[in-house]
Amino acid sequence: MTIYGDDPDPPPPAHLLRNIVRKIRRFHKGGSPRQQIVIFLGWVFLVYAVFRAHQYLFAKPSIPFLVCETPTHERSHHITLPEPPNIESLSRTWKTLQAVYDAHPPQPLDLTLKSFQSLSEFPDLEDIKTHTQISTEDAQASRHSHVQVTKKLLPYPDRLFSGQGIVMLAGGRYTGFATTGLGMLREVGSKLPVEVWVRDREEENEEWCKELATEGMACRRLSDYMDTEMLEHGYQLKISSIFFSSFEQILFLDADNVPVRNPDGLFKSKAFTETGVILWPDYWTHTGSPVLPYVVGLSDAASEVLRKDQTAESGQLMWDKRRHWKALSLAAYYNYYGPQHYYTMISQGWAGWGDKDTFTIALQSLRQNFYMVPHRLVTLFVNGSSDGIGMLQADPTKEAAYEPMFLHSNIIKWSIRGFFCSGCADDEEDPVALSAWENPESSINPHLKQHRRIFSMERMKSMNIDPEPLIWKSFEHVACRGVWQRPDLCNRTREHMEQTFGYEFHRNRETPIIGGGGDQICRRLG
Repeated sequence: MTIYGDDPDPPPPAHLLRNIVRKIRRFHKGGSPRQQIVIFLGWVFLVYAVFRAHQYLFAKPSIPFLVCETPTHERSHHITLPEPPNIESLSRTWKTLQAVYDAHPPQPLDLTLKSFQSLSEFPDLEDIKTHTQISTEDAQASRHSHVQVTKKLLPYPDRLFSGQGIVMLAGGRYTGFATTGLGMLREVGSKLPVEVWVRDREEENEEWCKELATEGMACRRLSDYMDTEMLEHGYQLKISSIFFSSFEQILFLDADNVPVRNPDGLFKSKAFTETGVILWPDYWTHTGSPVLPYVVGLSDAASEVLRKDQTAESGQLMWDKRRHWKALSLAAYYNYYGPQHYYTMISQGWAGWGDKDTFTIALQSLRQNFYMVPHRLVTLFVNGSSDGIGMLQADPTKEAAYEPMFLHSNIIKWSIRGFFCSGCADDEEDPVALSAWENPESSINPHLKQHRRIFSMERMKSMNIDPEPLIWKSFEHVACRGVWQRPDLCNRTREHMEQTFGYEFHRNRETPIIGGGGDQICRRLG
């Protein structure tokens, strides 16, 4: 890191330098060679001390400093890549479990998904109890299948997994979101290795994967481990990436999840070391069918035992496979039949249909402990409006008071191409819908056009965070240095950063304007 002042420091007085030189010459004339060397080094130190004292005395403290550094992406090259798991052994483990799942399906396999009258108002209890019709025969058959599956779950496979790391899903349009979240991991100081999972080779960008590898991030393809044709819905990809990841202890992040603080310490937190699972809350309590507790063994008949439980928001979760391997395998069963049965059984089509509560139900069914973060999530809004951005989830190490750790951007997705790209909708290889900069109807269009912050600075100060400048540093890497670099996109990004956050960009002479690995990013402080 380099710190520059606005004005060059004045040189030491000329007469002072002349006196010092005369004395050095006089002392050089006598004494042994060893004494001369010692005396010479002593005077060099004295000259340096005088020079630094003069700098200090004549500095102008009111002038802000310009703090410059090489891009964070370039400083992450020492992080070791995670070793790939044994594909053959893991695939064999999965096929064994898949055979168990196939032999014991829930009933019916085409559970009808119906919408509630209103998705903006929480349904009343009577609507929840009668919304999904499941016959007694089907409920009993599903319960029997569930019992058989839990009996046949495999023990933890030793030597297949090791270490701690972060897992993120990408692919398709989610790759653009992932570039931001992955960049922010390094910007906030995370040193953990990362696995970035995609469905298959078609969704993999080889050049991007090469770039990620320099930052301790490895690309993985689910199709190397399983038949991905059987995955009917994107919600089924999450459990698969966690299951096949080489890490024993995992922090999973959705592609649109942006960490606002360094999450590395969560693995040493009391919540994780004592339970092995950390889950974060969603807005509402359970809306699942009363038949669900009976099917998964939480009650002996249809029951409202889950009704007051907080649902989970799985944009981020932590999981220790060794301690909770069977619960992970049971959650995989729920997701295996998720689109046809369990997603509807768990939410009944109200908000949150998908994988998010399969983890909680599996843990509860097997009576395994987990930690649900006690702080309710906070909705973040666009500066000066009532338009939502996403959900700020709390740091689980801070039980006494809410402090944010993750921004799950489920409304406004943070992608530089989605923000500033012009004409990307016509890009045949990588199309992007009309960007916020192009679309006057976008809630952040005026902020981009007028170079204003998207987050409320007052709101950020109240929570002691300021992630937006760092997010734009991650954006700058993608626009100016990464595999998707474009001159027009880079110029707009840097202009916004300069005018909104006080950034400056210093370029080495030998460095090209775009793609300059040696560029320095500077920001005025004070």
